[in-house]
Amino acid sequence: MNFSSMEYYKVLAQERNFTRAAERLHMTQQSLSSHIAGMEKELGCQLIVRHVPLELTYAGEVLLHYATGFCQNHEKMLREIGDIAQNQKGVLRVGAAATRGQILLPETVSRFQKRFPGIRVDLIESSNEELHNALSKGTIDIAIADFPETLPGILLQDYYREEVALVVEQQLFAQTFGAESKMVEQQFREEDYSALKTCPLVLGYEDDIDGRISRDVLKQAGVSEPIVQAKSHNVGTLLELAARGVGACFCPRNIAAETLSEQQKADMLFFPLGSENGYPIRFGYKESSCCWSVAEAFLECAKTVAHSE
Repeated sequence: MNFSSMEYYKVLAQERNFTRAAERLHMTQQSLSSHIAGMEKELGCQLIVRHVPLELTYAGEVLLHYATGFCQNHEKMLREIGDIAQNQKGVLRVGAAATRGQILLPETVSRFQKRFPGIRVDLIESSNEELHNALSKGTIDIAIADFPETLPGILLQDYYREEVALVVEQQLFAQTFGAESKMVEQQFREEDYSALKTCPLVLGYEDDIDGRISRDVLKQAGVSEPIVQAKSHNVGTLLELAARGVGACFCPRNIAAETLSEQQKADMLFFPLGSENGYPIRFGYKESSCCWSVAEAFLECAKTVAHSE
């Protein structure tokens, strides 16, 4: 066995599926299967039970424990040696929600790679919960997300704050409220959203932070049965639907400002929900990652981009 053997086995054990593991490792499923069979022959015992979903034997669980520690130490060694030699190479894995990443990451990665051309940046777009899990498992190095106050084994660093707003296309607003439009607009600006009971909505899911906030606002306004026209985990999709007059949506103001065109913004009404309906976006990373100068440099670039917008 060698360095690659440990990595191959760790990824397979994480995915519990040869096809997904082979995709992550950029190799064929047949090659991966042959490699694992070779490890079993070398060790003289069965490591996995080959059915769906794949299972680890007791020997396989023991090997996973050692393989995980080995891979972590091997990666840490290469990074520290790279820092000492000032010849940083490798892969930095960064996770963010799709729309947030689309706004922040292109400029951040561009600035970062001017300083570290030898580092490949792998971008993983996923939900907050999936990013938390990936960070805990060590499959990403940095997550940019909404976090709970504490996450075992994870260090958090403030990035910026997102403030949520209600966004409504003006024609939809006029059609929905008619002669009462001016009065309803004033109510919304005074944070009275009871009139939303007659307004079509496009909402995030309950496990999304914006989805939870929207439902809290509706509940407090006494809207027990909202008119939901569409749901999505993707804030960008919700904004596009809102811009087309499908329904009003709740979303971070900065994402709306960066995602919508100038004409779309001119056609929309924005109602801030107040600071109590905002939340901090943080960097999350394992303690071992913060010792790598490359990871620290990426955070610096990201902060510069956020402050310049």
